[in-house]
Amino acid sequence: MTILVVAEHDNAALKSATLNTVTAAARLGGEVHLLVAGAGVGGVAESAAKLAGLAKVLVADAAHLGEQSAENVAAQILAVVQAGGYSHVLAPATTFGKNVLPRVAALLDVAQISDIVGIEASDTFVRPIYAGNALATVKSADAVKVITVRTTAFEAAGEGGGAAVAAVDAVADSGQSKLVSRELTKSARPELGAAKIIVSGGRGVGSGENYHRLLEPLADKLGAALGASRAAVDAGFVPNDYQVGQTGKIVAPQLYVAVGISGAIQHLAGMKDSKVIVAINKDPEAPIFQVADYGLVADLFEAVPQLTSSL
Repeated sequence: MTILVVAEHDNAALKSATLNTVTAAARLGGEVHLLVAGAGVGGVAESAAKLAGLAKVLVADAAHLGEQSAENVAAQILAVVQAGGYSHVLAPATTFGKNVLPRVAALLDVAQISDIVGIEASDTFVRPIYAGNALATVKSADAVKVITVRTTAFEAAGEGGGAAVAAVDAVADSGQSKLVSRELTKSARPELGAAKIIVSGGRGVGSGENYHRLLEPLADKLGAALGASRAAVDAGFVPNDYQVGQTGKIVAPQLYVAVGISGAIQHLAGMKDSKVIVAINKDPEAPIFQVADYGLVADLFEAVPQLTSSL
């Protein structure tokens, strides 16, 4: 049994989600290979080869793969799977994985198993359903298991390995799509999906101006990433990439501070696995208090500045 993990990267460095996916793949019990598809990815491959648990790093390097389009990356994965006889294909359940792997599953004519949080056997997996309120155990009889991994459910793979690096032939450019431009959010703060501390604001903060005025100083003191509920994003307080929840980012930091967030089930699905949850809300009946380790019933406009000044 040989398992293929699809690396998520920016052509310069591996994304942290790949490390968690490697850990999940290692639990399947077979030999784990990592596919790095991109342009000028020699450095990515070298760093990947140091990961514990990997037997081989496969490198597909071509200019048209640098755009990471679903059409080209999926075709590359398919070619590698068919040539190598892989039993499992894994990718993180991030925007990248959700974009690429369904296409791979369709091309292989198999059912994708999405967002797994546990592995019981090589053909049996656990995944959340009903916004995380129930867990389903799924058994697959497909010849190739195509799986996305909820990265917060698995520890990141460490270094200490010495995998061999081998080049594979790059597939031809499909010509089906072309990247016109890419706008990246630049911030000195930690990346939301990988942050150890997150400060999130909800509708209760009232406005985008209040969000930045109240929460940014607190996040600066804690060295935290900034997040938000869907209600805050929909209200235009902050951009989409701040959203934590079922339709946003799934996070599990060491500390999650929820300010003015009522705790709708959609939001809880994205952060309830946080190690410590602190909630500040003036409504003592807010659902967020049901999952919070520490709750403060108070006016956030008074409590947050006091908390910030005391740090």
